[in-house]
Amino acid sequence: MTWWEVTLLGLLAGVIGTGAGGLCAIFLDRPNPRFLGAILAFAAGVMLSIVFLELMIESMASSGYPAALAGLALGMGAFYLLDHYLPHHHPVSTEDHGQGAFLKKGVLLALGIGLHNLPEGLAIGAGFSGSTGLGLTLTILIGLHDIPEGMAVAAPLKFGGYSYPKVLLVTALSGAPMGLGALAGALIGGISPTILSLSLAFAAGAMLYIVCDELIPDAYETAGSHLSIAGIFVGVTLGIVFTEIFN
Repeated sequence: MTWWEVTLLGLLAGVIGTGAGGLCAIFLDRPNPRFLGAILAFAAGVMLSIVFLELMIESMASSGYPAALAGLALGMGAFYLLDHYLPHHHPVSTEDHGQGAFLKKGVLLALGIGLHNLPEGLAIGAGFSGSTGLGLTLTILIGLHDIPEGMAVAAPLKFGGYSYPKVLLVTALSGAPMGLGALAGALIGGISPTILSLSLAFAAGAMLYIVCDELIPDAYETAGSHLSIAGIFVGVTLGIVFTEIFN
């Protein structure tokens, strides 16, 4: 596929994914915290399947273990620094907050999730550099993962008094950086097998950090352990099914 087609697919995956989450948050009057936690756990399961069934396997196949492990470490390290300087937290309480507090939380979440969408776009672009099947699988799974991200952005904006069109616009725009990441992944991943391996593993490391440091802890905090385990299982299962279909 051409670089502009990959960029467009990455952009659509991000905007449609987060936008769909925004729509869900708009139509849910007061989303149940356990439901939101289960959705976050589902997203964690999807991302775990992407990391270990797609990105790391393709990275090692492209250039061996050293490049794959180096890329994984770089990805986790980069997101440790990003999380340190721009942390964001998913759980949204609908009690004891003023509109100003909700708006501040929603804007910060939109910025944080926008930055977190860059490596997911990188994974899509690098995936297409490896094979069309891998790229399509990553596009669909990452788009699904972005739905709860969109809900996390939209809920505080809605409670903060934003109009529904504005909530939807801000939420969808938080997914737009995925297109930029997809462009970078497509261009960089095509340079050499070693660069492709590093790019795929970097994206895997970034996703693994997000899963372990944010999604799973947030899911347990809001949904409890048993419901979170069920959500992770469903997400991993869906990831396996999509991997089998497109590969």
